[in-house]
Amino acid sequence: MPILESSEMYVETIYTLSLEKEMVRGRDICNYLGFSRPSVSRALNVLKEKGYIRKEKNGCVKLTEGGKILAKHLSDRRELLTRHFTCLGVDEKTAGEDAGRIVRFLSDATFEAIKRQMIKSGTV
Repeated sequence: MPILESSEMYVETIYTLSLEKEMVRGRDICNYLGFSRPSVSRALNVLKEKGYIRKEKNGCVKLTEGGKILAKHLSDRRELLTRHFTCLGVDEKTAGEDAGRIVRFLSDATFEAIKRQMIKSGTV
């Protein structure tokens, strides 16, 4: 069953926050995304049901192994696309924002073609 775009966004957010801090809580996700506590809570429950996260007794949210794999996949794609856009002359901020918006919609075939072209041109 495919994962929803919003779920991917939450998984990637948890991953990003976990790189910055040892313990990630729901309120950290709320602050990072600017979403309400009830919205984040609902999303976290969906991610838990899908097996991407687990909630610790101390209130921390942790990615499962499957969640880590998905988050790393998304993060790597975003990073490569951001680099590609900056090589095209797009400023870093805009490139990162645009990469974040399209990373979930880009097919694997298109992403791999971009990656091959970047390798060929020496930008990877």
